[in-house]
Amino acid sequence: MVVQEDNPNTGDVQEKTESAPVAEPSKIFTVEILHMIKDAQQQHGLRHGDFQRYRGYCSRRIRRLRKALKYPQGDKRHFKRRDVTIGQLTGKKADERFIHIPLICAERAWAYAMQLKQESNTEPRKRFHLVNKLRRACFYALQLQELCNTEAFDARTKLECEAYVAWMHGSLHFELQLWKTAGEHLKRAQVVYENLGKALPDDEQELYRAKVNEFTPNLRYCAYNISGGASGGKIDEILELRAQGLLENLDVLVSQTKTESSEGLQTIDWRGRKVTVRPEKVRLFLLSAQELDKSLAKTTKQDAKIELIERILMDCKDAIQAVRDEIKQDPKLRSLTTGQTVSGVQYLLAYLSYIRHSRTLQRNLCLVEQAKLNFDDPNQQSQQNVGDGKRVRPQDLARLYEIILQNVTEMQQINGLEDDATYQSEVENLAITFKAFRCYYIALTLIDIKKWKEAVALYERASNYATEALKGKTSPEFQLQEELKKVVAAIDGCKFSAHAYSVLEDDNSEESGTTTKSQKTTKPLYERLSLYKEDQSLHTKTPNVFKLTPDMEPIPCKPIFFDLAMTYVEFPSLEDKLESPGKKGASITGFVKGFLGWGGGGNK
Repeated sequence: MVVQEDNPNTGDVQEKTESAPVAEPSKIFTVEILHMIKDAQQQHGLRHGDFQRYRGYCSRRIRRLRKALKYPQGDKRHFKRRDVTIGQLTGKKADERFIHIPLICAERAWAYAMQLKQESNTEPRKRFHLVNKLRRACFYALQLQELCNTEAFDARTKLECEAYVAWMHGSLHFELQLWKTAGEHLKRAQVVYENLGKALPDDEQELYRAKVNEFTPNLRYCAYNISGGASGGKIDEILELRAQGLLENLDVLVSQTKTESSEGLQTIDWRGRKVTVRPEKVRLFLLSAQELDKSLAKTTKQDAKIELIERILMDCKDAIQAVRDEIKQDPKLRSLTTGQTVSGVQYLLAYLSYIRHSRTLQRNLCLVEQAKLNFDDPNQQSQQNVGDGKRVRPQDLARLYEIILQNVTEMQQINGLEDDATYQSEVENLAITFKAFRCYYIALTLIDIKKWKEAVALYERASNYATEALKGKTSPEFQLQEELKKVVAAIDGCKFSAHAYSVLEDDNSEESGTTTKSQKTTKPLYERLSLYKEDQSLHTKTPNVFKLTPDMEPIPCKPIFFDLAMTYVEFPSLEDKLESPGKKGASITGFVKGFLGWGGGGNK
């Protein structure tokens, strides 16, 4: 754009080029109409068939929407009708909530009609009012469809709106007893909902299947009245004759919906079922998990492999937490997890849990391989110790396999896979495989401490486990058959060797008898004079002949007597031998009185 402008310094006219304003891309909204109205109906009265309560909710909802959007219909004194137009749904100030106004208005009129239908059982005149309210609901539904058919909404919203309008018109014509057109509209709504459900993820299909099943009784009744009471389905013929244009448009919209769903979601096939991934964090984790196997194939050192797996395990933990947070925040997903069948979200959680346990098992197997580098297996002469760390004992490897078995037990208990027979058989065979390894290394531990009989028993058990594991169905991710065959070949020789050592130990113990025991005794010579033994300690400076300091022995001590009869002895009275203190005081007083010449008796 060229603009002429005066230069204040020279007075000349200059041309200035201005760029035209760039139009911002308009927003595209997605409105899940069926989800929205079903949630509102279940939460505000229709769970118990209370249409009046639902109608009151719709009125309050419309008032709140208009107030929040600052789009009232007049003021307190005057009413001025203001319908929603396409201008409120496009541009910078576009708001998705504007489309809710005609939808809730249609729901309010439909709820009022259903309330009048209940009351018309006793008051037939209310059927006229019922029909008028259904006409009003169809008017708002058509207004909703006019807005949704614009470029401001995606293909899914257009399909849901078309099915909603068809259902509302079918309900009106059904009450007017126009069976032909009623069946037409209801069948159209059923076809749209059925195809729309197939284009959506598994966890959203249940609601659409339930809605499709709701049309079946009314469609059968329409077909019955159209055919004059005869059994048959002319409704399908009507659909074929008059809905050809709809079906062509439906295929286009369904394919467009599938494309949008594939762009916004990621679907993964696992064990014959598709798992839909919604959270962005989970999608990024799955992409990194796919690249992990390539990184492990390029790495030769066990330390580097363990570090890579531990890093992916931390990301897996965050992904599982993201799915659980989504379930807690969304009441729809929370209700799906409590059902009898395994929902898509629950199956996704099971898939992530399986990845975590399988990667943990893979890390533990890397730890086993790292430990074997510093382990000298006495039964495998060809193996060489190539590690530079601390020597590993057999009990260390047995402990590692014990941890692996605990991990396999957790894999069996993953929620959602309890009824998968193939998965359970694979994990059970994996557990038997690791039990064979554990028994083998426990037997090596017993060999080190010369417990030959116990070692033979554990060799036998390890052989049975290994044979059973080789016959069972193996997991495609963990191929351990070659290692199992090596263990079986080693057990065959180790078992007979341990058995031979056990027999030799029994023979030596029978020949030595008590001599072996006497060689280990610590008794002095004077206590074992009857036994002949060449004791080398007798020729040393401290021979064990006699114990000079005798041991302490218990001896009887002086008894303690308690005089228990003292309390029962009666002693004689000694009062006559004791002088009374009263009489002794009186004689002294009289002596003093008589000596001084005063006293009561002398004056008389």
